[in-house]
Amino acid sequence: MATIAVLGTLDTKGVEHTFIADEIRRRGHDALLIDVGTGFPATTDHDIKREVVVSAAGLDMVSISSSKDRGKCVAAMVKAAPVFLEQLRKEGGIKGVISLGGGGGTAIATAAMRALPIGFPKLMISTLASGNTAPYVGSKDIVMMPSIVDVAGLNKISRTLFSQGAAAICGMVDIQISSFEDKPVIVASMFGNTTECVGTAKQVLEKCGYEVLVFHSTGTGGRCMESLIESGMVAGVLDITATEWADELVGGVLAAGPHRHEAAGRAGVPTIIVPGCLDMVNFGEPDTVPLEFAERSFYHHNPQVTLMRTNPEECRELGRILAGKINDYTAPVTVLLPLKALSVIGAAGNPFHDVDADQALFDAIRMHLRKEIKVVEMDAEINDSAFARLCAKSLQDLMAKT
Repeated sequence: MATIAVLGTLDTKGVEHTFIADEIRRRGHDALLIDVGTGFPATTDHDIKREVVVSAAGLDMVSISSSKDRGKCVAAMVKAAPVFLEQLRKEGGIKGVISLGGGGGTAIATAAMRALPIGFPKLMISTLASGNTAPYVGSKDIVMMPSIVDVAGLNKISRTLFSQGAAAICGMVDIQISSFEDKPVIVASMFGNTTECVGTAKQVLEKCGYEVLVFHSTGTGGRCMESLIESGMVAGVLDITATEWADELVGGVLAAGPHRHEAAGRAGVPTIIVPGCLDMVNFGEPDTVPLEFAERSFYHHNPQVTLMRTNPEECRELGRILAGKINDYTAPVTVLLPLKALSVIGAAGNPFHDVDADQALFDAIRMHLRKEIKVVEMDAEINDSAFARLCAKSLQDLMAKT
């Protein structure tokens, strides 16, 4: 029998969360009912009071409630709930978590769930699950289940879905994961324009006994890779595709946020960094490209993806940004520069071939990097097999030193 946390705003949704807890118990597990409400007193009996939750983050429920500002109260609980739930997990007190919610409840519960590691069962039944769930899921494996009707009372539809949700979290907790050969994990970033490079490097590393997990540099992919690096499960990083920074700087649709290329530095993981695909910014269909870029160079990757060539000014700034992130690394790190092309379409004779822009990027990286950080240049395109093998060997050399 496992204990499953039932996390909820019990001031407004006590009956609903109690129903979930009872369904979990009916299936042979224990349920720990935790109140994260911030308004009226809880409407149902529960195991852990909200005062205990907020105290884990050094907060006081009386001062939180005295503000009478719902937004501030929810923000305080969003800060406290992750601290409490992760502490509970570390102590072995829970093996899974489930919650129900509207806007405020979903914000609180998913914030707490995002604090838990990948692989820990998490299920959110929410009125917001059919819309844009990215702010709630983040880079974690939270299962979002639409509530269909509002989470307000029990009825024919809600009873059915809540029961299924309880069964789902019990199943996630019960499942026995097959044992696999325990190989050191390497993560790699890839894009369509760097597929050959990553594929070749992956083959080399796998033959040497590593398991290589590839992440697509689409914003979400970069954030997920950073999250996995932070988890402590990663032995090495092959960060070949930095295109998300071009979107972050210029306003493309695949930005990964301002903290990309930080996790490996903080976690002390040996890393190879290549400025792959910094010759492009990603937009959607052609009519989604901002008018200010009308005179720029474009490549229509497919009907839904329009690529824009970065210019020398943007490349200089991208080089400065990337170097700044790398300068904070304490673990072994090497920068590899493929001098002939940063992507398939950046090679000579292709639409994004621009020697001046590439040179501006390379010069900025060299200029802003700390002198002791190793930079290796190869007169090759990024997808040349020789460059791919260099990436793999360089990472192996770094990992051998740790």
